[in-house]
Amino acid sequence: MARPGKRLRNAREGREKDRAYPVGEAVRFVKERAIAKFDETIEMSMNLGVDTRHADQNVRGAVTLPNGTGKSLRVLVFARDAKAEEATAAGADIVGAEELADEIRNGRADFQRVIATPDMMPVVGRLGKILGPRGLMPNPKVGTVTPDIGKAIADAKGGQVQYRAERAGIVHAGIGKASFAEEALEENVRAFFGAISAAKPSGAKGTYIKRVSISSTMGPSVRLDVAELSSG
Repeated sequence: MARPGKRLRNAREGREKDRAYPVGEAVRFVKERAIAKFDETIEMSMNLGVDTRHADQNVRGAVTLPNGTGKSLRVLVFARDAKAEEATAAGADIVGAEELADEIRNGRADFQRVIATPDMMPVVGRLGKILGPRGLMPNPKVGTVTPDIGKAIADAKGGQVQYRAERAGIVHAGIGKASFAEEALEENVRAFFGAISAAKPSGAKGTYIKRVSISSTMGPSVRLDVAELSSG
């Protein structure tokens, strides 16, 4: 295994490797060590006791973080007629129907969220092999297939985070930027933790939330105290 670089070794100084930190202390530690020349993203990772090969143990959904993510999303909407006008008025960056699907098939990829009205799904469904691998396929479970286009766009622009447990049972997301105030990051950590806790699937057995950690883009990972998070 390659030895960590000097910068990461220095950033790890002061961290007790096997300690689970209270969220406030963990946020402070991560912020202090986010010293890159850009505004590092604060990532949160949760190891869950689920087996995603079973349908009744899947964890998927969306949560709007109280302080946003610090990231501006370009939102693409599939809609026609009045709904297309509504999407434009609500701030969608790209709006269209069949012609837009053709553009995506031809390589267009300048967007980070895709929303569709229900009547557009026969068109959007044919883009599954393109949008699916990028995690962009609209889905009613996360509110991206909906007749309420205005709300979906507002959620996407206002700091909504989509999550889905990977094969190993890990859920992760960016929950803010290193430039955020400690209190704002702590609120976002608790909101994301609360959403995943509430999304516990019926088939989950034993310990559901096994491990939680946060890190900055270039910094070390810090383990969080699950009991403290659960009580807060």
